[in-house]
Amino acid sequence: MSNKWLEWAKQIQSLSQAGLTYSRDVYDKERFQALREISAEMVSELAGTPIENIRERFTNETGYQTPKVDVRAVIFHEQKLLLVKEKHDHLWALPGGWADIGLTASETAVKETREETGFVVSPSRLLAVLDKKCHPHPPSLFHVYKFFILCELEGGAAAPGLETSEVRFFAEDNLPPLSIARNTEGQIQLMFEYLRNPLKETLCD
Repeated sequence: MSNKWLEWAKQIQSLSQAGLTYSRDVYDKERFQALREISAEMVSELAGTPIENIRERFTNETGYQTPKVDVRAVIFHEQKLLLVKEKHDHLWALPGGWADIGLTASETAVKETREETGFVVSPSRLLAVLDKKCHPHPPSLFHVYKFFILCELEGGAAAPGLETSEVRFFAEDNLPPLSIARNTEGQIQLMFEYLRNPLKETLCD
């Protein structure tokens, strides 16, 4: 999928969604709806995916569009980092997922860790806020901010969840194949930098 064309399609979708939200003129609404359909057709063509599937994911929201928030928990034990194997792609990632309405980012990190790993943790520090488009992730339908939150291991035992098949701690020099849609090798290396240097400042794109 061409990143530039995808970015244009996302911008058209965002502008048309805002237009549908705030416009009061019936003819303008028709024009904004047409633009929204064009954005869906562009993504459908780029991805080779039926347009019905694109509409369901890409043009199903109302209101002013804002970036989504992906929260990842960073948990070390004996100099190793906790990762989970995702059932979706059979690759490894930091525990986490979309931020939930009604929960703080820290509460989301705790909840996702418990559900995906079986471990109980407590949040201690925000390490980084990264814009997904600034890093070598695969193309995404949405603009995403990624929060990396350091958490301390408090208890529990390793137990895969509904979306995970394995839970393990890995040394920096023995990382498994990563789910780069969720975290890149550079981001994982950055987390180990925080392990070596606890005074390292929070990083924000």
